[in-house]
Amino acid sequence: MDRRDDTPSNQQQDHAAASSPWRQPIVWLVIALVAAAVAGGIAMVVIASDAGNGDAVADPVRRTAQVQTADLGPDALAAQRRLSAIVRTDAEQELVEVLPVDGDFDPAASLQLRLLHPIRSSEDMVLLLQPGELGWRADAVVDGSHDWNVQLGPRDATPENQWRLQGRLPKGQQAAHLRPALPGG
Repeated sequence: MDRRDDTPSNQQQDHAAASSPWRQPIVWLVIALVAAAVAGGIAMVVIASDAGNGDAVADPVRRTAQVQTADLGPDALAAQRRLSAIVRTDAEQELVEVLPVDGDFDPAASLQLRLLHPIRSSEDMVLLLQPGELGWRADAVVDGSHDWNVQLGPRDATPENQWRLQGRLPKGQQAAHLRPALPGG
């Protein structure tokens, strides 16, 4: 004989087990959303703390209220003097060469070439270029596996002689045109 035990205590136990909060999908959804929000917050804090200084500008920047300003005087002087140059790298001969294109460069003065990594400032390079036959040169090997931001200026700059040329040396290329960041004077 197949007989069910329908006593009131057994019915209450079955009902309690069926309505347990852990058996409801909405409870798991709420827990999953809270856990995802906590994990996302922790991930954002970790990413933000590893980023370091996110300022991509290598120049000294003055912050006034919410505005960042940089000195454009060297760019204006280079534009006024109509300076322009080509920077060339040669991995086989392990040299970097700057050739003047236009403007009144001092051919006897040494120049400073800054090769700035677009992301990691620890990989930046500063080269002191000595005058040569056609321009200026330094012995160096430049990594061509990524782009470089390039800045050229006088080695011993005085306020009257502080000019700056800028350009970008794309990945895999061996030469770049350097010009003032401001239009010509």
